[in-house]
Amino acid sequence: MPDEEPSLNISSLLTLAVVSFFVIRWFLKRDGEAGEGSGRSRARRNVVDPAQVEQISQMFPQLSTRDIMWDLQRNGGNVAATTERILTGRGLETPPPSFQPQAAIPQASTPATQNATTSAASKSDGQDLISRYNLGAKVASENAQATQLSAQSGWSQNKDERQRLLQKRRDDMILAARKRMEQKVKKVVP
Repeated sequence: MPDEEPSLNISSLLTLAVVSFFVIRWFLKRDGEAGEGSGRSRARRNVVDPAQVEQISQMFPQLSTRDIMWDLQRNGGNVAATTERILTGRGLETPPPSFQPQAAIPQASTPATQNATTSAASKSDGQDLISRYNLGAKVASENAQATQLSAQSGWSQNKDERQRLLQKRRDDMILAARKRMEQKVKKVVP
């Protein structure tokens, strides 16, 4: 009996099959991500997050949403890379005619573009920030609001509360800039 050859039993065959399945699956998945991929990964890559498109279109209203979606798709949804490409002056490439984005183009981008052109027109009229944002009443009470802002330094879960806090911070930044400008003018003209 010492010359007996080891035999394969059912448990060892089953273990071999399971390990082989996972190894093959791992290799196929890795190859799909490195190259163009299967149809499923290609379809997943075509989907662009509408919130990212909206974010970039609000920062750069002169760009078309289709161009933004094309660039986001090409760089894997990286908003920072798209923004950097725009800011460095390289611009965005025009998408090929065959490009059909799968995400719906956000409807809010049209009003955002209209608001941006309206704000650009109001800037060209020479309107200052105090009158544009109706901050005339707050100019007198700058110090009181500065102490209130430092007291409320948390981030709320309520959307309306966050928006109110962000608008308040914007107003305070405008007022602080005005105060610094007034101090500069007083130093220059004694």
